[in-house]
Amino acid sequence: MNDRTCIVTRTSGSVDDMIRFVAGPDGTVVADLKRNLPGRGCWVKAQRRYIDEAVKRKLFPRGLKSSVTAPDNLGQTVDQMLAKSALGSFGLARKAGVVVTGAAKVDIAIRNGTAALVLHAFEAAEDGVRKLDQARRSVVYAGGPEIPALSLFESNEMDLALGGVNVIHAAVLKGKAAAGFMKRAWLLQHFRDGPTDVADAKAATVAKETETE
Repeated sequence: MNDRTCIVTRTSGSVDDMIRFVAGPDGTVVADLKRNLPGRGCWVKAQRRYIDEAVKRKLFPRGLKSSVTAPDNLGQTVDQMLAKSALGSFGLARKAGVVVTGAAKVDIAIRNGTAALVLHAFEAAEDGVRKLDQARRSVVYAGGPEIPALSLFESNEMDLALGGVNVIHAAVLKGKAAAGFMKRAWLLQHFRDGPTDVADAKAATVAKETETE
């Protein structure tokens, strides 16, 4: 697909870096994450702050050329949609055998080079995160790749996705079976925190390695 123009920044970019919005049957603005809903669409950079700004500045009616209504919580709704998509893919990765849970198993996956991404629940204790950070640093010190770590979900969300109990730490292992989740996880991270040179570089490297394993 060709590049699209963000209605907030007025800059063009890849559709992979934007979210499409359309008018729903009731005249309410809805996010079209799969880009397949009928009707005229408009595009916003895939960051919550831009969606919130579009709502505040009432840019959706102009972008969709229709007297649509954008809910005040549209940014939060999109966040929930992205999280649900990522968690669903997380569960599929678990069924494919490319997810391990528990601090001990995650530590092993980091040190033996099979981990592509580490996930910490929001409730993770500082000491547990610190120990796994030490393992990640030791890999880099030994000349291995830097393994990124993200905190995207609450423990109960991870429990539900994985069918486990009290999941606090998890590692997604390298392999094509993890590619779908990796893409969705980084999209959610990008949506919430915005782009950084370091994060984008990690995402590109990890995605490339994961798809070729």
